[in-house]
Amino acid sequence: MIKVAIIGLDTSHSIAYPRLMQVPDCPRNMRVRGMKTVSCLRFETPYQNKEGLDKRQQQLEQWGIKVTENFDEAIKGCDAFMLEINDGSFHLEYFKKVAALGKPVFLDKPLAMTLADGREIISLARQHGTKVWCGSSIPFCPPLEKVIRNAGKIQRAHVFGAFGKAPSGDSLVWYGVHSFENLQRIMGRGAFKVRAIETPASAIAVIEYKDGREGVVELTPVWTYGGVITGMVNDQQKTTPFILNSARSYYYILRQVKAFFKGGPAPVDMETTFEGLAMMCAARESITRKEAVAVETL
Repeated sequence: MIKVAIIGLDTSHSIAYPRLMQVPDCPRNMRVRGMKTVSCLRFETPYQNKEGLDKRQQQLEQWGIKVTENFDEAIKGCDAFMLEINDGSFHLEYFKKVAALGKPVFLDKPLAMTLADGREIISLARQHGTKVWCGSSIPFCPPLEKVIRNAGKIQRAHVFGAFGKAPSGDSLVWYGVHSFENLQRIMGRGAFKVRAIETPASAIAVIEYKDGREGVVELTPVWTYGGVITGMVNDQQKTTPFILNSARSYYYILRQVKAFFKGGPAPVDMETTFEGLAMMCAARESITRKEAVAVETL
């Protein structure tokens, strides 16, 4: 049984993941056995007020999970960390606290809210040999893997997804990460340049790749994820539309987290995660400057 300490209580994930690990009334098709949340570190961020934190603490305590504001108490006796902090501007601060403790870390999306913070997180992980990965749950939803496998040599991908509005910081990074990481799952690395525009409700980014491929990320107020992949199969162009079924997204990613905590490889390497952050930051800069912006490298 892997004993997990959750760092952060300002996100619904801090309730959702323990439910899937250990709560008896969790549906069987959502249950991920072999892990148990033993503690949670609570602190306020702009994403959740005291009243909301109190309600979440009460729920966790009903499940037998210790909730504390003392970091040393929160990490005592755990085997692994899940950094579940909605506000990405806190990620570096708390990653610094766990990086040198010799235990695997899942850092919930996004990597950070700035490239500087993202670089420092990766630098710390390398310095301490921290076993860490970071990601959104959406790219693990069906039928994306099957669509990619049957798409042939992929030339272009257009993905769309929700544009949630952040209580603080940049919404494009905070919620755009789901769709940008969908694009990365399809296209891999190699993003070179981004052009983007934004309206009060939506944003669109066009990503050029070094090898001539092209990707499009469309963020909208509609809470649906999908897209279209264009590839070559037997010298014929094949275009495949898809809609992702995100109803069990937490289940799919928690299975990945469990495998990682048990010693498996990260499903997404941190260099890829950094490129995703760099794409989003380039999109924001492109919107501001009204011109194409290069994707920064690690």
